[in-house]
Amino acid sequence: MQFEFSTATQIIFGAGKAREIGTYAPSPGRRAMVVTGHRTARAELILELLDKRGIETITFSVPGEPSTDMALAGVQKARQAACDWVIGIGGGSVMDTGKVIAALLTNEGKLLDYLEVIGKGKPLEKMPAPYVAVPTTAGTGAEVTRNSVLESPEHRVKVSMRSPLMLPRRAVVDPELTYSMPPTITAGTGMDAFSQLLEAFVSNRANPLTDGICREGLRRAAGALVRAFEDGSDTRAREAMSLASLFGGLALANAKLGAVHGIAGPLGGMFKAAHGAVCGRLLPFVMEMNISALQMREPQSPSLARYREVARIVSGNVEAGPTDAVNWIQNLCSRLKLPPLAEYKITEADFPLLVERAQAASSMKGNPIQLSAEELAKILRQAL
Repeated sequence: MQFEFSTATQIIFGAGKAREIGTYAPSPGRRAMVVTGHRTARAELILELLDKRGIETITFSVPGEPSTDMALAGVQKARQAACDWVIGIGGGSVMDTGKVIAALLTNEGKLLDYLEVIGKGKPLEKMPAPYVAVPTTAGTGAEVTRNSVLESPEHRVKVSMRSPLMLPRRAVVDPELTYSMPPTITAGTGMDAFSQLLEAFVSNRANPLTDGICREGLRRAAGALVRAFEDGSDTRAREAMSLASLFGGLALANAKLGAVHGIAGPLGGMFKAAHGAVCGRLLPFVMEMNISALQMREPQSPSLARYREVARIVSGNVEAGPTDAVNWIQNLCSRLKLPPLAEYKITEADFPLLVERAQAASSMKGNPIQLSAEELAKILRQAL
């Protein structure tokens, strides 16, 4: 058995930890770019705390899904201001944009030099500027991953910039920052975290360390997601989902994902669709297809036993089997009111290109079994 495990240099978890942000500044760290979402209010406390420490700041807003143009604008602003470190405080889009800015502050060349699929995919040569990631949602786990996902409007595709050097210097996970998430965002980000945990657990790249992380994350998410959705003031549910999100990021960075994210990534590049909600909508149909394909073509696959274990974790029933897991998750998606794919103006005419791009996606390499174009199209048809 051989495997590797990498993560952020330091992970700080706990309610109120964001209020200690000044103590996590790198040395010397005199001027920081603070990357925020469209709502900058969450960053005001951070800015005040840094000011008290004598650290100059400039802000950069990421109002939606990050694009290549948006990331380049952030890099240019950070360079002009001579920033020597970066803080990202927001959701996954903010986390990913901050990673790119930190990487290009120290590495020469164009963004396309480092992007996969549409670029050269070159490795980073120098350590990025110090990056402190502070998530305000409980979903992507991007504070502990080694890649950034950017949309290329020109190519209508989402692509990654990926390097082990892009792991943040510090990840500060404070559940208090998630308390204000509305139910729709809670549902979408929560299903992103849940699907990441599940896909990493059944992945063909899973290892004993990620297994333990996924088991714990699935258990917490199964018991907390609906509670957080129905009552955003449930602090214990919010804490559990923050942990589940963190664990999902740790797992995917070290065990890969599967067909859910293999489809969701290209789909998000072609349509304006909420990533987490798309993952949730796809998840039960991908599970059902994977289980069926494994039973027919690879009945001895250890992933079938993993699906049985998922069923027992989420349902609490020691007699549960793979089909019970699918049914449990379909019920979860119904309770969270996740929309069908048709709501994003997707039609069957889009399937051939979407399937082609999904088959080439990096996430698809972790799926427990290779799915045919016909099987992927059937998943899309069921989720439509």
